[in-house]
Amino acid sequence: MLKAIIYRHVAAVIVISIIVLSAAGSSLAQSGATRPRRTTPTQPTPAPSTSSTADSSAAPAQTPTAARSNTPPAATRTTAAGTTDTTRAYSLLQQKQYDAAAKEASQVAAKDPKNSEAWKIAGFAKLSLKQYVDAASDLQKAYDLQRAAKEDDVPTVDALAQAYIRSEKYDQALPFLTAVTTRQGAKPDALMLYYRGFAEYQTKKFTEAERSFNEAIKADPKNSAALFYLGRIAYDRKNDDAAINALNRATLSDPRLAEAWSYLTYAYLRRAEAAGGTGAKADADYQGAVRSSEGLFKVRNDEPAAALHAQALIRAQQYARAATALERVAANPNTQGSTLYLLGFSHSRAKNFPKAITALERAATKSSDDANVFRELGYAHEASKQYAKALAAYEKGLALAPTDEYFKESVERVRPFAK
Repeated sequence: MLKAIIYRHVAAVIVISIIVLSAAGSSLAQSGATRPRRTTPTQPTPAPSTSSTADSSAAPAQTPTAARSNTPPAATRTTAAGTTDTTRAYSLLQQKQYDAAAKEASQVAAKDPKNSEAWKIAGFAKLSLKQYVDAASDLQKAYDLQRAAKEDDVPTVDALAQAYIRSEKYDQALPFLTAVTTRQGAKPDALMLYYRGFAEYQTKKFTEAERSFNEAIKADPKNSAALFYLGRIAYDRKNDDAAINALNRATLSDPRLAEAWSYLTYAYLRRAEAAGGTGAKADADYQGAVRSSEGLFKVRNDEPAAALHAQALIRAQQYARAATALERVAANPNTQGSTLYLLGFSHSRAKNFPKAITALERAATKSSDDANVFRELGYAHEASKQYAKALAAYEKGLALAPTDEYFKESVERVRPFAK
């Protein structure tokens, strides 16, 4: 038996974009000309970048067997002993000496290019060494020679399918994965069905991928990777109900799937907005977003995760908690301006204006073209009766958004008191 290879698609760190939308026009009641007229900026709901749709690095981890070999490469001999003898290469492979096995088998194949077993052993050894491109090349040669000899070798086909998908050659992988998963009399293999779905997903055959992932889940209801991609497909179709269902199952099966938590948060936020952003249904979804972003933060406590968690808390109007979630990452001098804006916004809504001003002034140096930063900074200064600074912030915002009525009115309102 060949040693199973640990086959993982490492869940890549998804790049979460912080998209701050235009400010709403609603305002608080005023009592006197000097009272700030407060507008609530449209709280950010970032959407995952569609560019990651076909990014293989985004795949959740899976642990396949690299070559389910009931009939491993056989030690073959010819009359030309020492030139086409694969006995030693096979022995080294069994001993898990993959480097030596690959070298020995490659030497035999170089002397006898039509020796399918030599190519096969070399391919299996390189697969175990995670040399996927070379493994696919050797296994393809073995497969071609087997076909020419009218041989049907299941382990070679299985290994070649995995070598191609690991080397990100999805078009080449698909025919072999289809052959593996439709083999007559074979028991449904959840892992290989997932691979087939993943290859279809990467080649933008989303309907076929959905079918394959469903078959994988039927064979293994806890297949977290297949559940994740079902959720991702539903999310991209803007079917938030289906996305939330699949992604909840994915995170229940594997709480370490950071990207599943991210998309689950996005789906909850989007469904809440679709419900109007207010009312019992929206409130429940905002709380769902808070819970899922907490799940993300437990497995990945970097700046994008903190920012997403804060956005969920802001939508749930838990401003003090949102500020707390951002304080640690904001201590880094390299924190993004959009994250600092969220921190300032959270402090401002919690009426902690000194901290809001500090964060927003930092945001203004990094996001000097973002009118929303100056909108909130102007408000915080005005609420603190720092009218000259408020006027300066509003004027910068007006320069960035000349048609924005809020900035026009704010400049006129504050100017008489700015001395």
